[in-house]
Amino acid sequence: MSSLPAEPHSRAAMLLAAGRGERMRPLTDTTPKPLLAVRGRALLDWHVAALQRDGVDRMVVNTAWLGAQIPAHLNAAWPALAAAGGLRYSHEGADFGHALETAGGIARALPQLPSVFWLAAGDVFAPDFVFDAAAHDAFAASNDLAHLWLVPNPAHNPQGDFGVAESVPGHDTGRAVNVPKTQASAALAALPRYTYSTIALLKAELLGAPWCDLPAGNPQGGAAPLAPLLRRAMDAGRVGASVYRGLWVDVGTPERLAQLNAAA
Repeated sequence: MSSLPAEPHSRAAMLLAAGRGERMRPLTDTTPKPLLAVRGRALLDWHVAALQRDGVDRMVVNTAWLGAQIPAHLNAAWPALAAAGGLRYSHEGADFGHALETAGGIARALPQLPSVFWLAAGDVFAPDFVFDAAAHDAFAASNDLAHLWLVPNPAHNPQGDFGVAESVPGHDTGRAVNVPKTQASAALAALPRYTYSTIALLKAELLGAPWCDLPAGNPQGGAAPLAPLLRRAMDAGRVGASVYRGLWVDVGTPERLAQLNAAA
């Protein structure tokens, strides 16, 4: 899977911003979900601010629904970053007429990314998350294909998404485990389960065979989710995990958005 060569000390991120945000209607009828305001700034701006703070100097943003609004906003809000070439875009809506889902969107944007990169969804609020350079470099040197940050299960996802086998009991780090929600073995069922925060470190290798069936660069605009790729890699023992216990909200409904802004 081709991607840009890693530059010395450079760090990059992909920000997912292409979704329609159906559950946020009517707010998203005229505004892309990642541009909805949380505590005085667009959701996407919180990620951009944190990434810049932590030394990530290149960001690729995918767009589809109301896609022209996103570069217009970001280029105006972050002119120095834009002028330096630190804001790049993958326009799925303009190219294919629809969003490509998570894996499809990443595969399409991969030629603009280095071989190791951060991933974050533009519709989650995690203002204190640290895009840690040491974590990036340790992951790059490992055999892992992904490292996921998981969160304690919120009320809207009580069963969680993945299990965690702790490397050291009592520590919030270990191996991500593909735990089926039904018919799990007793050992797997006993593992603590957490919700995927939609923040991760990925390697471009995950978007190639045998993990992903899409061709390099996804030239035909195939749509595919990321979770099946992650589960395959987990089954091969190549996904790490950390539990993040800071402020994190999936801003998935108007009610959650209102609660966040009221709490400010």
